[in-house]
Amino acid sequence: MSFDLVVLAAGTAASLDDVRAMADRCAGRSHDGGEPDPRIAAFHGDLRAAFPDLSTHEGESPWVTRPLAVGVEHVAMSIAHTPLGDDAVELVLQLAQKHGLVVYDPQADEATGLGGDYAGPAD
Repeated sequence: MSFDLVVLAAGTAASLDDVRAMADRCAGRSHDGGEPDPRIAAFHGDLRAAFPDLSTHEGESPWVTRPLAVGVEHVAMSIAHTPLGDDAVELVLQLAQKHGLVVYDPQADEATGLGGDYAGPAD
């Protein structure tokens, strides 16, 4: 089993509706092109340093699908329900906070990082 998370370059003043709409747009065919937001690029680089997402990488991985889906304003990932997956989630939250990004959990319809609050889900 696995679950998905989407890390977004949404402003911390965004609402859950804004984040949901942004995640839907990123998952669709009509999302923005161009150069990645520098925060997304830095987040993805830091995440890959700890948990490589190349399909040729040998060894254990928390990622169900590799490479991760990276766009101009998002990184989407499918994470295995394993101890390594738990470690990846913890790192995702830490790196999102470090880079000022929002984490959206589409299964629970929750966003973490809105208003700069990483203590729990935002409404």
